[in-house]
Amino acid sequence: MTEADLTTAPSAGDPRAGSDDVGASLWRVAFRRLRRNPGAIAGAAIVLAFVLVAAFAPLIANYGAGELPGRADVRPTFIPGPSAEFPLGIDRYGADLFSQLVWGARASLLVGVLSTLVGLLGGMLLGLVAGAFGGWVDALTMRAVDLMLSVPSLLLAVSIAAVIGQTSTSVIIAIGVVQVPIFARLLRGSMLAQRGQDYVLAASSLGLSRRTVTMNHVLPNSVSPVIVQATLMLATAVIEAAALSFLGLGGGAPTTAEWGRMLTAAQNELEVAPRLALWPGVCIAVTALGFTLFGEALREALDPRSRKR
Repeated sequence: MTEADLTTAPSAGDPRAGSDDVGASLWRVAFRRLRRNPGAIAGAAIVLAFVLVAAFAPLIANYGAGELPGRADVRPTFIPGPSAEFPLGIDRYGADLFSQLVWGARASLLVGVLSTLVGLLGGMLLGLVAGAFGGWVDALTMRAVDLMLSVPSLLLAVSIAAVIGQTSTSVIIAIGVVQVPIFARLLRGSMLAQRGQDYVLAASSLGLSRRTVTMNHVLPNSVSPVIVQATLMLATAVIEAAALSFLGLGGGAPTTAEWGRMLTAAQNELEVAPRLALWPGVCIAVTALGFTLFGEALREALDPRSRKR
């Protein structure tokens, strides 16, 4: 039985004894709690809708990402509003706003997932090194992590993106690097907490090597909070990607379908067509809300100290 199983097994005097949670694994109990959590259901529905729209963008969008079907209808002081052909109207360049939003979902999903993956892998590597070796290795690694955390995340991301160049790849790397210290501290703290548990002492007393105990026992039981944090960081990644594109660091043409870039293009059109800024802003806010709701519900379901009775 792993430490994850032990944390879910109630004692004889626990009011949960006799419930469906008895003998179930941590993740199975968490799934049961998520199904009963309205916030988790709402967040999962938003995330699922976002992923489906991004995955099936070519089927949902009426026009391609670079097409400008309404270019001939745009005037210097007039931008046509919603119509039968363009449900949400067109933008300053003549692109279908609905199609741009759909293609923008794909771009935001790609940047969010890849940047979070970069941060997760880099952070877990640093956290594993610090938590496994301890001593001066731990101290040196954590000082580097503290140095990164001392700089505001958006400022650090802007600096990295500006140095690397104005491309989508630079945005992914910049956001990923910003997330590295967060994952590193979280995994390192979780591993230090697990190293003092009885099952680790038992494994060590059986003659297992330090590497075997760390990789086969401590690390698997330390990744749950990291996974939850990765879900929450997806919301941050979507917002920061939009912010970097808004600042002009995402590269690409002004007509590129990306929510942050759409907000940038809409700045000069607020008096003529405020909807051009409204819809991308709503998409960013709702998507971030979905990941946040689901991430917070998952954290609550996996953490025995914060579970609702």
